[in-house]
Amino acid sequence: MLYAILCYHREDVVGSWTKEEDDAVMAKLSVVHEKLAREGRLGPVARLLPTTAATTLRKDSDPPLVIDGPFAETKEQLLGFYLVEGETLGQILDTARELGRANPGGSYEIRPVGLYHPAPAPVAAGA
Repeated sequence: MLYAILCYHREDVVGSWTKEEDDAVMAKLSVVHEKLAREGRLGPVARLLPTTAATTLRKDSDPPLVIDGPFAETKEQLLGFYLVEGETLGQILDTARELGRANPGGSYEIRPVGLYHPAPAPVAAGA
């Protein structure tokens, strides 16, 4: 089954890391990424830009309302996600624990994926 591991952390903490601190965390995470890739379990991974770059479309009015920023004000923000294949929730929890050892702080929300459409290959410019 495919699972989403949603990565939450305090944006002000992660945003205050020096380049060296960020590079060190990314190097530790890449060890876990490489293991998952070798096992054929790693799907797309995304690190999101800060919430200051977000735009929200509120669908509860007609016409929908477009606002700058994230939908909710929270202490921890969604900063990225993984799509990971796993046989059981326990296996995915083990993966999340490995990621957590590489990147302490924050939290991971784990959800089974109900529907997944991989993106088609991009069309090259001028093709």
